[in-house]
Amino acid sequence: MSDYSVSLHSLHIHPIKSCAGLSVQEGLLIETGLQLDRAWMVVDEHGEFLTQRELPRMQLVRPTLRTDDMVLRAPGMLALHLSLDGVEAPCRARVWGDEVRAYDMGAVAAQWFSDYLGRPARLVRFDPDERRLCDTRWTGDMQAQTAFADGFPLLVASTASLAELNRRLAAAGAPAATMERFRPNLVLDGLGEPHGEDFIDELVLESPQGPVTLKMVKPCSRCSIPDVDPATAQTGHAIGDTLAGYRADPRLGGALTFGMNAVIVSGIDHVLRVGARGEATIAF
Repeated sequence: MSDYSVSLHSLHIHPIKSCAGLSVQEGLLIETGLQLDRAWMVVDEHGEFLTQRELPRMQLVRPTLRTDDMVLRAPGMLALHLSLDGVEAPCRARVWGDEVRAYDMGAVAAQWFSDYLGRPARLVRFDPDERRLCDTRWTGDMQAQTAFADGFPLLVASTASLAELNRRLAAAGAPAATMERFRPNLVLDGLGEPHGEDFIDELVLESPQGPVTLKMVKPCSRCSIPDVDPATAQTGHAIGDTLAGYRADPRLGGALTFGMNAVIVSGIDHVLRVGARGEATIAF
């Protein structure tokens, strides 16, 4: 074991699963991750989740968080205002293999998403009383929870990993990628080596309320979403092709990985802030 001094380079939340995210200066850590991260989800008429994998235009739905509401904007659409405290009817929603309790956000939100996506769609909010547990094959004895994220409360990446990808993209004559394509929650500075997050056991970050301890549990396998341009929603293949050259991960049967999924060991109700210092324990 050895330790690296790190800092929190940036913080990101994605209020609606598979829609655009937000860079924030601070975020409250709750049982399911950062507050409001993946708290809402777009579903089809059967309650099955919809993502950029099939509908890359979802990337252009851009949220703005205000004191009491969230404002959604998308090309060709009037702004949609949603109360942060308001929900309508209880419902069920499915995300991957989990069917969970949720709340439908009503007819206006459903019509807005249906019109924009060109297919029946509704917006739902995760029921805060629901306990969606992470896969214990990776968390062991920890009863970690998440909301509508793919499987874990937090995703951690590093500036060094993005720099290495961009070095390789440049060598291939492809444009640079932004971290936005990888949709992390926490981005670290100070690890030195690209993909140093792969080898972190525990990450301890300072907060005004005391230390926050996170445990890295599973590499994040990558689908087609990083190849969706965040600015235009145009799809490509340069990022996937480049990752295929050096990021086939034997821990996941050769899947391409970028970033690490993390669970919360301690620090619920603590506030994480950009610039926070920390220590990463590296397990070799």
